[in-house]
Amino acid sequence: MSTVLKGIAASSGIAIAKAYRLVEPDLSFEKTSVDNTMEEVSRFQQAISTSKAELEAIRDAAKVDLGEDKAAIFEAHLLVLSDPELVGPIEDNIKSQQMNAEAALKETADMFVTMFESMDNEYMKERAADIRDVTKRVLSHLLGVQIVNPSMISEEVVVVAEDLTPSDTAQLNKKFVKGFTTDIGGRTSHSAIMARSLEIPAVVGTKVATSEIQNGDIVIIDGLNGEVHINPTNEIIQKYEEINKKYEQQKLEWAKLVNEKTVSADGHHVELAANIGTPNDLDGVKNNGGEGVGLYRTEFLYMGRDELPTEDEQFESYKAVLEGMQEKPVVVRTLDIGGDKELPYLNLPHEMNPFLGYRAIRLCLDQQEIFRTQLRALLRASIYGNLKIMFPMISNLDEFRQAKDILFEEKGKLVSEGVKVAEEIEVGIMVEIPSTAVMADLFAKEVDFFSIGTNDLIQYTMAADRMNERISYLYQPYNPAILRLVKMVIDAAHKEGKWAGMCGEMAGDEIAVPILLGLGLDEFSMSATSILKARSQIRSLSKSDMETLANNVLQMHTNEEVLSEVKRILK
Repeated sequence: MSTVLKGIAASSGIAIAKAYRLVEPDLSFEKTSVDNTMEEVSRFQQAISTSKAELEAIRDAAKVDLGEDKAAIFEAHLLVLSDPELVGPIEDNIKSQQMNAEAALKETADMFVTMFESMDNEYMKERAADIRDVTKRVLSHLLGVQIVNPSMISEEVVVVAEDLTPSDTAQLNKKFVKGFTTDIGGRTSHSAIMARSLEIPAVVGTKVATSEIQNGDIVIIDGLNGEVHINPTNEIIQKYEEINKKYEQQKLEWAKLVNEKTVSADGHHVELAANIGTPNDLDGVKNNGGEGVGLYRTEFLYMGRDELPTEDEQFESYKAVLEGMQEKPVVVRTLDIGGDKELPYLNLPHEMNPFLGYRAIRLCLDQQEIFRTQLRALLRASIYGNLKIMFPMISNLDEFRQAKDILFEEKGKLVSEGVKVAEEIEVGIMVEIPSTAVMADLFAKEVDFFSIGTNDLIQYTMAADRMNERISYLYQPYNPAILRLVKMVIDAAHKEGKWAGMCGEMAGDEIAVPILLGLGLDEFSMSATSILKARSQIRSLSKSDMETLANNVLQMHTNEEVLSEVKRILK
C-alpha cells in the first residue's frame, strides 16, 4: 500500500527509484565456545580476504572519484588487515581459548584500540581509528551483515538515512543516486546544501523515513513539495513522471538565460553568484550562468581526511577556482569549522552548545598556525583571479581587526620573500551574528564588503537551532526582525560606499528575492542550481515596486503576514 511522508523540500526536482538504506547495521553477537577451531580460523580468514577485496575496490573507486588523498585512507585500512601483529593474536585466541571468531576479533581489537588511544601521539590515535573501522568491516562479514558504503552504489537508487554527513554526501555518485531523504535536518542543513550543489532532489526532516522505508521499496522523492511516496501506485508514478517532464521543460526555459545579465524589469542590475564547496563545483556555476562565486566554503578541503591540508594543497584548490572563474569575483570564506562541522583529527573539546562555541574565526584566532597557513595559500593564489577574502562568525570589531592584522602580516612576509601577491584584495565579513548586524554602521567604516549569512543569522536571532526539526517552525526567514537586521546591514554598507551581499540560502528563496531586491541587496549568492530561476524572477520584477513592498513588510508583525503579502504581490 502506498504511504506518503511529509518533510522539508530541500532540493528541487523529482526522483523515482529503489530505496537504498544508508543505516548502521546491527553488529551485536554472543561470545561462544567452538569445537572445530580450524574451521573457525578458516571462517575468520575468509572474512579477512572478503574485506581486503572490498577495500581494494573502494580504494580504486576513491582514487578516480575523490583523489589520491582520500584513497590513502583505504590504503591504511588494507595495511591493518595485513598486519600479523593484529591477525596472529586473533587466530591464537580462537585456537587456544576455543572462542568464536567474532569474540576473538573484538577482544584483540579492543586491546589495541585502548593501547593506541592512551598514547600521547596523534599518529597512534589515528591508527586506533583505523583498527576500529577495519574490525567493524571484518565483523560484518563474520555475521553476514552488509556494511553500507555510499561510494559503492552501482545502480539507480534514492538514499534513505537518518542524516547524511558531509563526507557521506561527498561520496554520492550522481550517476546512480537520484535523490535522498532523511529523518532529520532542515533546508539549511549540510546534507540539503550538498543535495542542491549535486543537483539531486532531496526531502529532509521526515522524522520516520528510516523506520518506514525498507531496502528495495520503490520511492518517489518530491523535492518540489517536500513529500516522499513509498511504494506508490502506477497512477501516482505516472502523475509524477508528468510533473517531472514539466519541471525539466521549465529548466530548459530558464537555461536560455545562462549568458544574460541579471537586470530587473526597470533596469536595475544585481549580481547572482554561487555558493561552492570544492573546485569540482565550478562546472555547475558556469552551466547555471553564475556571475561569480559569492561563497567558497573552504572547510570541505579539511574534511574527510586524517590531517590538515598543507599550504600547497590549499593553494592549488584556490588557484583552480580563481583561474576557473576567469576574473569574475570569488569570495573565499576562511575556515568555518565547528557547530555541525567537525574535524576529528583536531580533537576539539566536546561542547554543550557547539553552535555558540569554539568555532570559525574563534578557533582560527586561537590556533593561528592553521589560520596563517590558509591565509598564505590564499595570498599566493590571489594573482590568478579576482579574490575577495571573508572572515566568518565575526561578533565584534576586535576580532575583525585581529584577523585583518594577521592577514597583512602574512602578506608582508610573502612580499619580503619575493612571492607575488595581488595588490588589492577586498576583505569583508560574514554577518551572521545579531551583534554585528546591529553594529553594521561601525563595521562598514572598516570592511570592504558584507555578506549576510542568513542560515546562522536566523537561528541566532530566533534562538532556534536550525538542525532541530521539532522547532523548525521558528526558523522564520521572513520574520520582520530578520528583515530589519538585513536592512540595517545593507543601508550601513551603502552609506560608506561599500557593497552588501547575501550567501545564506535565503538569497535564492523565491519569496525572499523580491524583498531583498527592494531592500537594495547588491549580490545574491546561492546554490548554483537556483541561479537561473532567480534570474528569471528578478527580470519580471520592478525594483521600485519591490522597494514599496519592502517598506510595507518591514512594518508587519509576523513571518506569516510577510509571506502572504509577497504571495499576493507575486500573483
